[in-house]
Amino acid sequence: MRGALQIWRSLMTRAEPAILLAHGGGGRLARDLLRGVVLKHFSNTTLDALGDAALLQAPTGRLAFTTDSFVVNPLFFPGGDIGKLAACGTINDLAVSGARPLALSCALIIEEGFPAHDLEVILESMKTVLESEGVAVVTGDTKVVERGAAHGLFINTAGIGAVQDPAPAGAHAVRPGDAVLVSGPIGDHGMAVLACREGLEFQGELRSDCAPLYAPARALLMAAPETRLIRDATRGGLAAILHEWCEDRDWGVELDEAAIPVRPETAALCGILGLDPLHAANEGTFAAVVPADQAQAALQALHSLPATHGAAIIGRIRADFPGRVVLDTRIRGRRIVDRPAGDPFPRIC
Repeated sequence: MRGALQIWRSLMTRAEPAILLAHGGGGRLARDLLRGVVLKHFSNTTLDALGDAALLQAPTGRLAFTTDSFVVNPLFFPGGDIGKLAACGTINDLAVSGARPLALSCALIIEEGFPAHDLEVILESMKTVLESEGVAVVTGDTKVVERGAAHGLFINTAGIGAVQDPAPAGAHAVRPGDAVLVSGPIGDHGMAVLACREGLEFQGELRSDCAPLYAPARALLMAAPETRLIRDATRGGLAAILHEWCEDRDWGVELDEAAIPVRPETAALCGILGLDPLHAANEGTFAAVVPADQAQAALQALHSLPATHGAAIIGRIRADFPGRVVLDTRIRGRRIVDRPAGDPFPRIC
């Protein structure tokens, strides 16, 4: 009988090598997958120790801690893939909390038969983002499940970061008259993934906005140190986070439809499908509430960065309709912006 290493080498030299159930079994094949694939992309002193937990030097001050799971379908889409999405999503949750990302965990749940080459591409995408942000994967896990149980690949991440000053003050600090802004056009990720999944083709290039947001978030906070709130507008889109902010508050949000940046391709697809860009997911765009007298400085700081040159002030905080989000339309009307009842774009992240 051939040894496990021989089996692994045989699989890796086939025309289309794939992951086996045995790669998640904790034996030699699992070790070969870890050393031959995962560590090749994420290797660092802490991870290479292969301990049951990462031993890290704790910074002084507060820590931010977040976790997320990624089940996007399809795994590859214009502007990114599940690996890039996992890295950016976790970094961004820390960044909009006022923290400098320090380290991530990465757990892979791989379906039996998943192409080894696709796994390499996805891990390389994660590595590219993490290296650009100076963040390391320091611990993780790998499991393999039967065919049909994971739609190829699921990724779970957790991230820790060091909270920096200034940081967002919180919803209690919001005041009527504060400005609401976004860091760029909305809805690109949701519509790009949806179009790719359904095989929709039309003129123009529709790409996910998936990108790390630490630098823009830090630039905003330095320019507007009394910033009240920042959130990355992921599932449920801009509408969902605005409702989360003003729920049970004595203030609401007034939006100016003409000021909200939406790319023509995104607007066109939303129009065809009868969808609202305000409900479409983003993976490289955040919303923020800043004092009115710091709004222009915040906008100028964002415009100085290539990733957020499309930032715009899109509304303000109002005291006369508490707990609601209202949109002033282009035709000088006004409508209530509903909170999404469910997920209009399933498996989008």
